[in-house]
Amino acid sequence: MHSKTEVANLASAVHALLAWWQAPVRSMLEVGAGRGHWSSWYRKTHPQVKVVSIDISAHACAEYGHEQRDISQWRPRYPFDLVTCVGVLQYLDDTAAARAIKNLAAATRTALYLEVPTHFDMAHVVERKSTDLDVYVRSGVWYRKHLAKHFDETGAGLWIRRGSGVMLYELEHHAKPRDRRR
Repeated sequence: MHSKTEVANLASAVHALLAWWQAPVRSMLEVGAGRGHWSSWYRKTHPQVKVVSIDISAHACAEYGHEQRDISQWRPRYPFDLVTCVGVLQYLDDTAAARAIKNLAAATRTALYLEVPTHFDMAHVVERKSTDLDVYVRSGVWYRKHLAKHFDETGAGLWIRRGSGVMLYELEHHAKPRDRRR
């Protein structure tokens, strides 16, 4: 769980990077919103941005005003410039996680910010005492295989939707030149 200040710093960086790439954020979807730090930051800092927040938890929806949705089953009617998905996919089995990635791709017009712990993270990064360990842990290879069908990885959890019109320099993403599908 990240603090409101930590999310504000991250949201500022993601928003600024998209502005640098001339990809304005006019709409954003927060998936697995929980306390809604991303959507709150956008509502406060960029009130002109259309914000939608969803969570599977009835309690979170009632407490924080999100729409109750399961991203492994739900696709929005229209795509958003920015979709954030933090701490969601690790609670889904492989089939549901793969469906959720397809739905995230359908929901994303321009950029996806994704945070999900992998095998490597659980072994080397995650503070095990303060992290829910009752999750499905997959490899980074598994996630990249499913995400690469729809996105170019730029690093730091940010993925750019193929066909979005965002022009990335070769070193701004992880794909090798021959692997780029443009």
